[in-house]
Amino acid sequence: MDKAYNHKDYEEKIYKQWETSGAFKEVAGKKPYTVLMPPPNANASLHAGHAMYTVDDILVRYKRMLGMSALWIPGMDHAGFETQYVYEKHLAKEGKSRMDFDRKTLYTNIFKFVQDNSGQIYKQFKRLGFCADWDRSVFTLDPQVTKQVYETFTKMHTEGFVYRDSYIVNYCTHCGTSLAELEVKHVERVDPLYYIKYGPFILATVRPETKFGDTAIAVHPADKRYKDWIGKEVEVEGLNGKFKLKVIADNAVDPDFGTGVVKVTPGHDPNDFEMGKRHNLEIKQIIDFNGKLTPIAGPYAGMKVKAAREKVAHDLQQIGLMEKIDTNYTHSIITCYKCGRDLEPLTVPNWFIKVSDLKKKVIQVVEDEQVKFHPKRFKKHMLSWLEIMHDWPISRQIVWGIRIPVWYNIDQNPNLVVIFLDKNKKIVTGETKDLLEKHSLSEIKAGLQKLIAPKESVYEISSDSPGEKYLPETDTFDTWFSSGQWPLVTLKDKEFETRFPTDFIGTLSDILKFWISRMIMFSLYLKNEVPYKDVYLWATVADKEGKKMSKSKGNVINPLELVDKYGADALRFSLIYGTPAGSKVILSDEKVKGMRNFSNKVWNMGRFLKMLIEEQGETLIPEFSASLETSETDKKMVSRLAEIIQIVTQTLENFKLSLAAETLYDFIWHEIADVYIEEVKQRQDKKTGLAVLKHIYLQSLKLLHPFMPFVTEAVWSELGQKDQLIASHWPTK
Repeated sequence: MDKAYNHKDYEEKIYKQWETSGAFKEVAGKKPYTVLMPPPNANASLHAGHAMYTVDDILVRYKRMLGMSALWIPGMDHAGFETQYVYEKHLAKEGKSRMDFDRKTLYTNIFKFVQDNSGQIYKQFKRLGFCADWDRSVFTLDPQVTKQVYETFTKMHTEGFVYRDSYIVNYCTHCGTSLAELEVKHVERVDPLYYIKYGPFILATVRPETKFGDTAIAVHPADKRYKDWIGKEVEVEGLNGKFKLKVIADNAVDPDFGTGVVKVTPGHDPNDFEMGKRHNLEIKQIIDFNGKLTPIAGPYAGMKVKAAREKVAHDLQQIGLMEKIDTNYTHSIITCYKCGRDLEPLTVPNWFIKVSDLKKKVIQVVEDEQVKFHPKRFKKHMLSWLEIMHDWPISRQIVWGIRIPVWYNIDQNPNLVVIFLDKNKKIVTGETKDLLEKHSLSEIKAGLQKLIAPKESVYEISSDSPGEKYLPETDTFDTWFSSGQWPLVTLKDKEFETRFPTDFIGTLSDILKFWISRMIMFSLYLKNEVPYKDVYLWATVADKEGKKMSKSKGNVINPLELVDKYGADALRFSLIYGTPAGSKVILSDEKVKGMRNFSNKVWNMGRFLKMLIEEQGETLIPEFSASLETSETDKKMVSRLAEIIQIVTQTLENFKLSLAAETLYDFIWHEIADVYIEEVKQRQDKKTGLAVLKHIYLQSLKLLHPFMPFVTEAVWSELGQKDQLIASHWPTK
């Protein structure tokens, strides 16, 4: 054995040995243990967060060593908006955009792009030693996934859980899609605050360009300044003449903002939208999906929002309706987390799931701990989210994803708005009743990019077209809708009898409410069972200053660079050591280097043991057994080993991985290496001591193997244990 452990000499060779031996496959006739891998983006590459999959790998390896048929099923997510955005950046470099392609062609192109760029992350996972059964990989656009998603949607629609309604969304007019709250970036910014005359009132707004969509004026019901105006109609002079607005009272109005009077524009502000629903106000769309003002704006129609804002403000000043302008108003705006542009709150027809009844079952199983959270405090987090969980909008205005299986008959729906490429590859927009006078239906179908069906449209649900005169819904399912059914699409039919519910799933706390809650909801709805028994919240990976890693901060560490320098074992152990579930792991070069020193210590202990055994004569070293006559020191160490085995086993069963790692580190380094080996070295007759030392060391290697699989397998082999892999069994004493 070399003086120092060189991970580069062993890791690739050992991983091939594991794969060739079928070590990651299920074993017939043994008790099943099933873990589902949270699917990374198909076109992604490894980042620090992915390295936390180490937690799952440790548990799968441990259960396998216990003699169970442990199966870790991997997969990849199509990651709808994320992937389409990456592809659109790729197109931009070629001087193209998504608008150059019809929907079908764009989808095909993205699919090829993903195929060409996917698979890389699995290679990177293997470098970390992850023991998933890669032949079982599932992609969220695989046929069986699409089939399940369609069946779920159809069943929910039939049973009244799905409905269609207008909904205000955060819409990026540049990316052409709505964004979930998770994808929205809140930014502090200084903008002008305009004080405008509205009849007898003066009110403040940062968006004078939306005044054409106002349908009420609102005050707080307890604001004494305006109580006599509530319920009355006032005449307001505007840029398009005079109009009347009713004064309403609503608790959502902040009396301290501006003058305490606000204009209500339900079509372009989420708070106003909710206020509009409460007071049955009309919704007027003043901004379209391209970020331009609609014909309602009169002479301002067709102008981009920013230009219209400046022009409207200027014109209001010219006719004496601008009271004043506060040029230093600081407020929070929402921007697209991808392109950074301002988002427009827009109302679109959307597909919804009614969650009130569905979430009751989820609350019940969480309260009853049929699904347990580690650490337990996240049970409360989940229940708090479920209490406020509202109806879920599940459609997205993008191409890349599973298309909602809905079709619209053009005769029954003459007002369908379609955007398509004509035979000359020019973009045409309009309503079907007008477009069909100049274009054939086949031309529209062939070039179709987007369809927007009014809320009251008649539709049919079908995976295939019901007939010639039908156009498809072009919205796709929210990615959480498909990934929420992950436990139902990863198992084979026969496995639902033996491997469902699955045993464990790991994830980050920031998607607890978006993913975990929905997997439980779908599983209860479709199978009347929970999808898994235990949920482990990984630690958040932070830099050495404790800040969460992000590209924007420039503090991202590439895990593979650390693996190249210090080895996979060092990185894995540094992520677990001193890192309880749901906490923060400080990942730094120094910490990983320190754990490299530990893997080297493990190696050198084996090297020293092998050298001593060869010096004494390997055939003269007795086999360890309980009947072997040993010294008091030996007996204490054997007893101590039994304690360590019990502690590590119990901590792993209780998902206290950090405590298990710390226990092993201290025992191997400070009790075996620092004390016991030194004591055996000083003996005149070392043979019995070496028998005990070898036993304790090999058992310790087994305990350490789930955490540091490469170095333990390497030493195991170097010490002559070549008849079987170290993962063959877990120590019992």
